[in-house]
Amino acid sequence: MLLIALSIFLCVAAIAVLLAMTVGKGASKKITTRLAALDREIIPAENEEPAADIRKHQEKLSAFPWLNRFLTRLNLATKSSLFFYQAGVTTSLGALILMSLTGAVAAGYIVYVRTGYGVPAMLVSLACLPLPLRFIQWKRSKRLALLEQQLPEALSMMASALRVGHSFVAGLGAVGEESPEPIGGEMRKCFEEQNYGVELRTSLLNLTRRVPVQDFRIFVAAVLIQKESGGNLAEVLEKVVQTARERFRLKKQVGVHTAQGKMTGWVLSALPIIIGLLMYLLNPKGMSVLWTRPIGLKMLYIASGMDFLGAMIIRKIVKIQV
Repeated sequence: MLLIALSIFLCVAAIAVLLAMTVGKGASKKITTRLAALDREIIPAENEEPAADIRKHQEKLSAFPWLNRFLTRLNLATKSSLFFYQAGVTTSLGALILMSLTGAVAAGYIVYVRTGYGVPAMLVSLACLPLPLRFIQWKRSKRLALLEQQLPEALSMMASALRVGHSFVAGLGAVGEESPEPIGGEMRKCFEEQNYGVELRTSLLNLTRRVPVQDFRIFVAAVLIQKESGGNLAEVLEKVVQTARERFRLKKQVGVHTAQGKMTGWVLSALPIIIGLLMYLLNPKGMSVLWTRPIGLKMLYIASGMDFLGAMIIRKIVKIQV
C-alpha cells in the first residue's frame, strides 16, 4: 500500500514539474528580447563604477552581538536593508529571525500542550516559521504596487514642469515636494542626490535599485536615451505615462480574470487543514490516528506534500506576468 502511494506521489510530482516547465516557457520571445534590451540600457557599463547609494545603510543587523557577527559574516547587510527599505519597515534582520523563531516555538509548544503529540506540534512550528517574513513580503509588494500606481501621475507632473521651462532636475524636486508618499520620497531622494553632486545616471540607477518596478525601469531608460540622443523630453515622458497606464490597466484586467483561480487555490489548499481541525475538535481520538500510528503518519506526510504541490501548481497557472 505504501509503495503504491509513493508511486502516485512521485507521478504527481513529475507531472507538476513538467507543467511548471511548460507554463514557465510561455513568455513571448519578442517581449523577452525587449526586456533584455531595456536591461542592457540601464545597467552600468564595464568601465563604469557601480551606482553608489548615498543612503546610510543600517550597519547593525541585530541587538545581540553574537547574532550580529554571524549575520555580518553572511554578507546580508546590503540585501536585507534594501529589502526592509522596499517594504517600508524599520526592523532589522536579527529581529525578524528572532521573531520567527519565537513565534514558531510558541505555536508548537501550545499545540504540544494541547495534543500531547510532537508531530503536529512540529508541523505547526514549521508552518508558523515563515509568517513574519511573508508579512514583510506582503508589505513590500503593496508598497511597490502603490509606487507603480502613482508613477503616471508623477510623470505627468514632471512633463508639465518641463513644458513651462523647468529643467529635469527641477521637475524631480517639484514631484518630490508635491507628490504623496511613497513616490514623493523616492523622487525627493533622487533630487537630493543631484544636489549632493551625484551624476544623473547614477541617481536614476539608484532609483531603479530602490524601486524594482518595470515602469520605473522604462522611465529611467527613456530619460537616459533622451539625454544621449536628444529630443523633446516632455513628449518622451508622456509616452512613458501612456505606456505605464496601459500596463496598469492590463494588469488590473488580468487580476480580475484570475481572481477566481486564486480564490480556488486558497480554498482548495486550506480546505483539508480546516476540515482536519474541525474533525479533531469533534472526534480527537479518531483524528489522532494520523499521528499516533505509522500508517497514519505516512498518509499525513503524503497528503501534506500533495496539498502543497497542488497549491504551487495553481499558483503557477494563475500568476501571469504583465
